[in-house]
Amino acid sequence: MKNHLATLCAATLAGMTLLPVATLAQKIPSLKDTFKKDFGIGTALNNAQFEERDPQMTQFIARQFNMATPENIMKSALIHPKWDTYNFEPADKLVEFGKKHNIKINGHTLIWHSQLPSFIRGIKSKDSIQTFFRDHIKTVAGRYDGKVFSWDVVNEALNEDGTMRKTVFLDHLGDNYVTEAFRLAQQAAPKTELYYNDYNNEKPAKRAGCIALIKKIQAAGVRIDGVGIQGHWHVGRVPLKDIEESILQYAALGLKVMFTELDIEVLPRNFQGAEVSQRMTANEQSNPYTAGLPDNVQQQLAADYEALFKLFLKYKDNVTRVTFWGVNDGDSWLNNWPIRGRTSYPLLFDRNNQPKLAFYKVVALKK
Repeated sequence: MKNHLATLCAATLAGMTLLPVATLAQKIPSLKDTFKKDFGIGTALNNAQFEERDPQMTQFIARQFNMATPENIMKSALIHPKWDTYNFEPADKLVEFGKKHNIKINGHTLIWHSQLPSFIRGIKSKDSIQTFFRDHIKTVAGRYDGKVFSWDVVNEALNEDGTMRKTVFLDHLGDNYVTEAFRLAQQAAPKTELYYNDYNNEKPAKRAGCIALIKKIQAAGVRIDGVGIQGHWHVGRVPLKDIEESILQYAALGLKVMFTELDIEVLPRNFQGAEVSQRMTANEQSNPYTAGLPDNVQQQLAADYEALFKLFLKYKDNVTRVTFWGVNDGDSWLNNWPIRGRTSYPLLFDRNNQPKLAFYKVVALKK
């Protein structure tokens, strides 16, 4: 097996295609099978993927992943576009896709300050926001109870210093709104695991705020099952010590730990994190790898992923899921954020679903 992997890896790095894509998909190892005794392996799915528009892509996803998170369709702007109107059709298709291919679905997300329905901007009263908040959670979480494995109940409620982020929910409902969201989700979805999800919550200050938030939920007697660390990091700067300490501290609260949106950026950026409102201005240096990723960057990306998965395996009793934010490099949101139209390479598979050196470094940890 090792010699076979080495041959495939060498060909991948040389830019060769040994086999047709469909055949290659059956020859390369399966991530979900490689780590089946350790933790779930997930991906973010877009509409074309869960609608099975490309049979080869469907086959590839089903072979590599056993968990999935929708990129957008369960966010409130799409699933609840008008005050009294819900659009469940795409989410229902996703659930059916998961059932058909034995892929567990993580609902994402019930309460988030971004991608809200446009009608929220016109609401000025606490009572109306409270009604939206309550009805949205009860309706959406209730519909998919037992159909999705888990929910990101609240997403990105914290600032970088660990304080509560100023949002429409904080402004109108106060700083107990996160606890109340979990209470409502617990009532509506008793058969579903409930998570808090954020980025940079492995960093000490934000981690402290996240822990305080979790303890507040627990002190209220409300169920919270796990915490998601998104894992949007930058090549050569993955904060392994902070990640390890975070796994330990979150697990000490009795929580499952997930890495929910994993990717490693290789392109220039003048800030860290995943604040979707941040942008950068394009210049001559901002899109350097349009012709391909240089070998030294490919090597560093592989080393970073290898180190991460060594850490995940060390704490496999606490880490229950590792989800990549996209199936392959072409799917990644980092091609268009924080600058549109770039060529990024943050995942384990290239734009043709071919495994990169990072993939082989990761699967080799289990050989």
